[in-house]
Amino acid sequence: MARAISKVAPNWWDYTTLDEQLLADAASLTVRDLEQLSRPGFTVRIYDTLEAFYCAQALEYITAWQQSTPDNPCGICGPIGPTEQLPLVAQMVNAMGLDLGKCDAHFWGMDEWVDENDKPVPVDFPLSFAKADHELCFDRIKPELMMPDSNLHFPVGDLKAYSDSYDAVRCKVMQGGQGEVKHWAFNDPPRREGKYIEQPPTPDEYRQLGTRVTGLHPMTVIQNARTSGGGYVPQVPTRACTVGPMETWKADRVSIWHPGHHDNPFGIRLSAFMISKRLMDTSVPMSLLADHPDVIFSYYRHGIGDVCVQMH
Repeated sequence: MARAISKVAPNWWDYTTLDEQLLADAASLTVRDLEQLSRPGFTVRIYDTLEAFYCAQALEYITAWQQSTPDNPCGICGPIGPTEQLPLVAQMVNAMGLDLGKCDAHFWGMDEWVDENDKPVPVDFPLSFAKADHELCFDRIKPELMMPDSNLHFPVGDLKAYSDSYDAVRCKVMQGGQGEVKHWAFNDPPRREGKYIEQPPTPDEYRQLGTRVTGLHPMTVIQNARTSGGGYVPQVPTRACTVGPMETWKADRVSIWHPGHHDNPFGIRLSAFMISKRLMDTSVPMSLLADHPDVIFSYYRHGIGDVCVQMH
């Protein structure tokens, strides 16, 4: 049977092209149903307060860095969105006196915007992710505790060197949020063109993608304008560098955080449902995490919401 045309971007694949029964099943999930989606390799956790939620997210940085040694360096890959955990990370490092340089701790940024010539935006670009990481976290860490700049890896410039760093240093956790188009980092659904007119790429094909410059689904552009720029779409680039599935599968764990304002009540149910049931489809890139050996979804209980009609 032919796949549906996207309701939001006809030249792209996305979750609106999925079977309607699958979508309805995901929409019907209660909070209790979500909790019961856990299985070996996929864990659902729900936090009752935002304080507990963001504290747990920040502690993933601390736990990863505490395991690092000069002989066995390791680190964490982190997102911009959510960002509320980042000042907490700096506060914890300072309070503990955790010497990130001495233990040879590492950090990977997930993604960064590129300009119209596919060149990474400068760090002073208002929406720069590296800028946010520094201002919200690394610039707040005491200089004597901070890791050297060489241990900060951002997907800019030499993308091969960025990708190779996942082989040189162990990534204990790749942490992320979930976009409205059901991506982690900027692993968006692909365009509906060429040999992918009738069907999207297979999961195996998508899994081969590494760090790269990629075009962004229109939903992603609009979401970033909403969450980071007051809805001012013209300032948001339409292309970005992103960590790929190839590097993601080198991380020991993938940890996705759902505070409830990046994706909507339906979206944060759909991805969990597909991962739990091993329903992989590249129109929902998050669903491919069903094949990763250790994935955790963390929810803020009061951000889960309901999938129902509410006229405002």
